[in-house]
Amino acid sequence: MQKLVMKNNRRRSARPARRTPSVLERIQIDVAGIDCGASEHFVSVPPDRDPTPIQSFRTFTADLERLADWLVACRVTSVAMEATGVYWIPLFDILEARGLEVLLVNARHVKHVPGRKSDVEDCEWLRELHSVGLLRGSFRPAGPMLPLRAYLRHREVLVQTAGTHVRRMQKALVEMNLQFRRVVSDIVGVTGLKILRDLVAGHRDPHCQASLTEITAALTGHYRAEHLFVLQQNLELFDMCQQQLRGCDTAIDAALQTLTAATTPPTTPLPRPRVTRRHGNEPHVDIRPALHHLTGADLTQIDGIAPYRASSWSPRSART
Repeated sequence: MQKLVMKNNRRRSARPARRTPSVLERIQIDVAGIDCGASEHFVSVPPDRDPTPIQSFRTFTADLERLADWLVACRVTSVAMEATGVYWIPLFDILEARGLEVLLVNARHVKHVPGRKSDVEDCEWLRELHSVGLLRGSFRPAGPMLPLRAYLRHREVLVQTAGTHVRRMQKALVEMNLQFRRVVSDIVGVTGLKILRDLVAGHRDPHCQASLTEITAALTGHYRAEHLFVLQQNLELFDMCQQQLRGCDTAIDAALQTLTAATTPPTTPLPRPRVTRRHGNEPHVDIRPALHHLTGADLTQIDGIAPYRASSWSPRSART
């Protein structure tokens, strides 16, 4: 037993001793950290690059340009900035245009770092963590894909806004005790919009396929002036949202054309669509050719991605 222990000890002593570093190795030295705010950005560069390695800059465009000049003069090649609201976007664009690598760090990823008590410590911690490779940047599309994402996000807001006005119209109808949903399945369909426009114009003639008795009962209520006013206002706002959606779809189509113009068209032909009608709040332009051009495949053949043709759109499909 003693011989076995001595043999094992000799094996352990034969291995080279591993030295555990006391500090993390800096894998990047030309880095900076920026804590973004609404009115002021705090920036930290390596201490050997400037007598004042931590400085603050206001958020005016001229100050952001001066910030970028300072980083270039300090030989900074990569920047980590903490994402706060949308205040980082102008600075991100300016730094990216200067050729700097910019990491947009999620604030939750560095939230629990100890010792951070002010904006000065925040930017310094960002620089330290970035220099040892402990930060990862959030995804942000580059080139022509960025405007397309902005249009799509704005379109989503328009759809949500239109839905809000539909709910308010439904509330006004309920307050007048008009059982509109009993005879019309979709109040913003072709028939529903026609009846709504007649109601706010003072007409009470039915225009739907339900029986006359049902229509008369459904449209009999308390036509109070204030509720009709609310109904009219929200109907006008809904129509404006639909108009804005068409304009947004035109901008989306132009952005897609820009993307496809810079790529080689696929060799495979575009398959025939499975469905030829729009549904819901899908765009009013045909995006299938652009998607096929960019990806080389017809993604609309996948269940859950509904294809359509723009010529088949009708107000009935503008549901929210």
